[in-house]
Amino acid sequence: MSRLFLIRHGKPAATWGDQDLDPGLDAQGRAQAEAARDYLMSLPEAERPRRVVSSPLKRCQETAQPTALALGVQVEIDPGVGEIPTPSGLSAEDRPAWLREVFAGRWADAKGDLDYDQWRRDVAAALVARSGTAVFSHYVAINAVMSLLADDERVLVFRPDHASVSVLESDGKALTLIERGPEASTGVL
Repeated sequence: MSRLFLIRHGKPAATWGDQDLDPGLDAQGRAQAEAARDYLMSLPEAERPRRVVSSPLKRCQETAQPTALALGVQVEIDPGVGEIPTPSGLSAEDRPAWLREVFAGRWADAKGDLDYDQWRRDVAAALVARSGTAVFSHYVAINAVMSLLADDERVLVFRPDHASVSVLESDGKALTLIERGPEASTGVL
């Protein structure tokens, strides 16, 4: 078994429904990215990640960058650990309401053009082969993994804080939760 670190992105410069659909980090988010790096680099060398993977979105890439620089590696982009896909035809203004509805329900009941229960399984599958890696992802994608590991059908089972680091292990076939990262004291809304 090898460690895998699942990290939520730092605080973005814009929130749901803002004009910028792919915001980077604000000053607090950049500090959170550095704190995540400091935590990962404080681990014994044998336990540190050797690779850095990020969602394609800027907030994740910018959170991943300090860790990648410290490790001397490039950030690898993987859409498989990206944000939950928005149903086609749904406007940016309508996305927050759709997400609130998704958060209140179960994976199998999420409305959209794809099978969101399968999407959560695909996110977890993208992580299984990522042992020895720091993976920078999103609130909903992290919940996808945590809900599977907890065998819980609800979408919202964990409220990871910005730059929260959860520790998992992978044997190349399955994931095991070792430790959840810190939870946010407020919701994501």
